[in-house]
Parts: sequence; C-alpha cells; structure tokens
Amino acid sequence: HVQTEMKQECKCHGMSGSCTVKTCWMRLPSFRSVGDSLKDRFDGASRVMLSKAELETPAQRNEAAPHRVPRKDRYRFQLRPHNPDHKSPGVKDLVYLESSPGFCEKNPRLGIPGTHGRACNDTSIGVDGCDPMCCGRGYKTNTMFVVERCNCTFHWCCEVKCKLCRTEKVVHTCL
Repeated sequence: HVQTEMKQECKCHGMSGSCTVKTCWMRLPSFRSVGDSLKDRFDGASRVMLSKAELETPAQRNEAAPHRVPRKDRYRFQLRPHNPDHKSPGVKDLVYLESSPGFCEKNPRLGIPGTHGRACNDTSIGVDGCDPMCCGRGYKTNTMFVVERCNCTFHWCCEVKCKLCRTEKVVHTCL
C-alpha cells in the first residue's frame, strides 16, 4: 500500500532558477495518510472463505510453457465472500477468514483477560468508554480520596518541594 501511494517530487537546478538540471525522487506518503487509508480498509474488511480453484492442465489453458503458472492461479484457491450476497474481494481489499474472539469474557486458553473489573471513562465515546469496554454489562462508580503531591515548585539549585493534597477521584469499573 505504501508503494502505491508514493509520489514523484522534482527540484530544478540551474542559473537564475532555470531548469537545466532536474533531480527527481520518489517520496513516501505521510505516516498519517497511510494509517488513515489502512484504517478505512480495516473498517471495511470482509469475511471470506477459501474455495479450491478448478485444476486445469496447461493444455486446457492453451499455455505454451507448462512450468509457468499464472500468478492468480499460483496457490490454487480462490477467496469467496462468506455471505453470498456480498461481492468478491478486490486486490486491495482487506479480508479475514475467521472472526476475532470475543474480548469481553475471560478466556485463559487464548490469553484474554476479559473486561470485568477494568477501569473505564464514562464520558468517552471511544474504546475506553464504559459502554463499549464493559460490553453492555454496566459499570459501578466509586468515589475515593487520594493523597497526591501537588503545588510543586523548583528551588534553586536542584530541589523540588511539593505539598500533599487530598483529592476526590471518581473511578468507574466494569461489572
């Protein structure tokens, strides 16, 4: 994907801005644009299943060199959409064969700790939000008092002095 997004850049050299010598190079796309593009493809990934391609002999394909296998037939299988109503994946589409395991419940065999007891952010709409992280099970809210260093000041030379402040924190944890 990175290679297909590369762009050519050129710079002219010469007297008074004339382009007597032109130097060109290929420039990589920005990391952000590559990431955004891959994320879009990930969000649109489709589930597929393998189906064996029908095996033909080179004579049936009318090929001159029997040792040459066309690239698309190299592995002798085809990807078909898991849902027959969906279109077949294209060359640049991201696909997957199996659905991801559930991460909500503990599964020691797969090393999944689950989300019971995890801290979450009740105001976030992202993945750290309580609704998605707690998988719809709900969450409990606890208020606790924490003693932390605060009002720190730097004293010349080489000393930082802080006060201890008692603050109230609200912590949300998944049920």
